[in-house]
Amino acid sequence: MAPEHKLAYASFTIYQDTKPPEFWTNYFGVSPSRAGAKGHPRVMPSGKMSSVPWRQGTWSVSSAEAITSDELTPHLRYLVDRLALPRADLRELIDRTSAQMRFFCYWDNESGDRVPDVPDDIRTMMEAMGGTVEIDEYR
Repeated sequence: MAPEHKLAYASFTIYQDTKPPEFWTNYFGVSPSRAGAKGHPRVMPSGKMSSVPWRQGTWSVSSAEAITSDELTPHLRYLVDRLALPRADLRELIDRTSAQMRFFCYWDNESGDRVPDVPDDIRTMMEAMGGTVEIDEYR
């Protein structure tokens, strides 16, 4: 039986070239879903090796395998809990490493009648830590 198509999931990602991915793994105490250092070989989600190396350092944790909901709120709350967000020192660390941080939300809206649900407290928290919440909507 083919796996059911997910209508929503989220990931928390840090992009930067100053620290190796292991730095963020140690900082959060969480193994990433995807990670790589700039210039290093990049393995694609399919498991095949890409001909293009990582263009920038990336560390990311996804809710896709852990949460089974077609709404974003459970996915985002999972990531907030898993990463123990907010963290008092994270904004300074993001600034010091010239990093970018975001929640990336996948939103399947083929029907055209679904409205993404991102709680205000999560948007406010990310903004205070220097990050963004982005929704990639597919129709």
